[in-house]
Amino acid sequence: MKYSPTGVSFHTSDANLQRLYDAAEASLLGNIVQFTPTLKALVEGGGYPNVWIETQPMGGEMYAKRNLEVALNNQIFFLLGQRADGRLPGMVVRGSTAREHGHDKQPPEGMVWIPEHDLLASFEMFQGYCFPDPAWRMYFWTGKDRAYLSKLHDALEKHDAYLWRTRDSDGDGLLETWCVWDTGEDACSRLVMRNAPTRWPFDFPPGSEQAPDPLDPSDFKRYWIDLDIEKLPPPTREEVLVPFASMDVMAYSFEGRATLAKIAHELGNGREAYWQEQAEEVRQRLIQGLWDPERSACFDRDRTGKRLEELIHNNLRCMWYGVFTQEMADAFIRRHLLNPAEFWTPVPLPSIAVNEPLYGSIPGNNWSGQPMGLTYQRAIRALENYGHHAEVSLLGQKLLPVLILNGCTFQQQLETFAGTSSGLVPDGYGPMILAALEYISRLHGIHLDVANDRVWWSALRGSGGDFTYTQRWGERTFTLDRAGGRVRARLNGRELFICTDGARVVTDLEGAIQEVVGIQPEIENPDTALTAGDRTWFFSLKPNQVVSITNDQPKILRAAPFNYPYAGETI
Repeated sequence: MKYSPTGVSFHTSDANLQRLYDAAEASLLGNIVQFTPTLKALVEGGGYPNVWIETQPMGGEMYAKRNLEVALNNQIFFLLGQRADGRLPGMVVRGSTAREHGHDKQPPEGMVWIPEHDLLASFEMFQGYCFPDPAWRMYFWTGKDRAYLSKLHDALEKHDAYLWRTRDSDGDGLLETWCVWDTGEDACSRLVMRNAPTRWPFDFPPGSEQAPDPLDPSDFKRYWIDLDIEKLPPPTREEVLVPFASMDVMAYSFEGRATLAKIAHELGNGREAYWQEQAEEVRQRLIQGLWDPERSACFDRDRTGKRLEELIHNNLRCMWYGVFTQEMADAFIRRHLLNPAEFWTPVPLPSIAVNEPLYGSIPGNNWSGQPMGLTYQRAIRALENYGHHAEVSLLGQKLLPVLILNGCTFQQQLETFAGTSSGLVPDGYGPMILAALEYISRLHGIHLDVANDRVWWSALRGSGGDFTYTQRWGERTFTLDRAGGRVRARLNGRELFICTDGARVVTDLEGAIQEVVGIQPEIENPDTALTAGDRTWFFSLKPNQVVSITNDQPKILRAAPFNYPYAGETI
């Protein structure tokens, strides 16, 4: 299949930002590998050579603006690896790697060799589920292939059925996580200290009669890997506190069902309303079972029904999946995400709030403390889902300087207070690279919202230097220039508008202005001046305000709150 060419270029007078951008582009190319004889993949990188469902469908779709073929392949691998019972693999390993270890002849426990596709699929954990929405968006990037969309519909429907058939083991209406790797929180103290197994390649829960016994030395080494590494004593069956009723796994189902509703609308199969109702049912179960309105956050529950009291960043992940209501998201952001005592640390977004007893800033792949590149990557969509665009600017303003200070290298995680980085290898971690490139596009460039036929043109005032950002997609070339505090947008050389910086202008794919968004994270901002053709508009723009330009007079359409109780210098 032939795909439309895509490509990005960025040139800025800010030498440090240019160096970071160039390093990111070069480093990301090293993560493209020949995964099967016919299909290339964008692997996770940074010492992780495979394709995980937690990272690579999302990473692939972000890379679509640079390479559509690789971006689509990162979705296709999981469709090819789906089991007959509907479960999608948590990880896919390329055939050459499998053969090196003899796994094509004798696959390890929990893995399935798929010779017709030259792939080894792993089912020893869920490993997150950042798949439905990126795979849906690739339908638009690649020209609306109905056959692909039908396959995606079937895969999502079957996987959702698998979740509800197996992961509500106590029948309370809340889906469960059974091991550390189910949610991708490797070595996380909140799981390890409650004796969760590291991996779990079974369709029955820990604690059931046929389950491995942690007091058996062989079972302990095989499934309780984290405890064994830390030299912790084997727990009894009663001390293994998973299954957890899980906000993450509930969010997996919600987004799968919400995406099925969108696909149903596109296919016209008459099931849109059904899937919308099914998604809303999941949301209401999560609110009733795991949301605490007094603390403005969700909390998992262990197998005894006891709440896990730690305040965790997984709430932000729920926002990535869209399962929170607007009010829930606003409350969590205001009370917790922007709270310096919890998540808004000098380098923001630790996995566990820094004032929690189980917080630990531990080097290596450890989801107990240090901010992760993957969290920065997911935070963009999490905040944009709820109109918190100025907070995305805040995060970009925090992350990009830290990466520059670290020599424009991209490791897996950052120390919460000093910003030093760590990971399996010193550079090349894909989620951190993509996070950097995506924040640049939101602060000083162009983003294509392909599923909604929209183009975002952004220029944050006070940083980024004078720049030219170009995005190509097929026959269209979008160009944004900033010089002297003014930006000029062009489509195939045709001028669309001129605007003062400090705002995001949203157009359709043909360049017609639809909205202007307040991305500048200061309460008081100069008036925005926008000129298109022979018309000029002047209006004030607050953080997160969305102003319509479709009528003669600009009109405020909506505005997520931007009103925090903390001193300005902490934000």
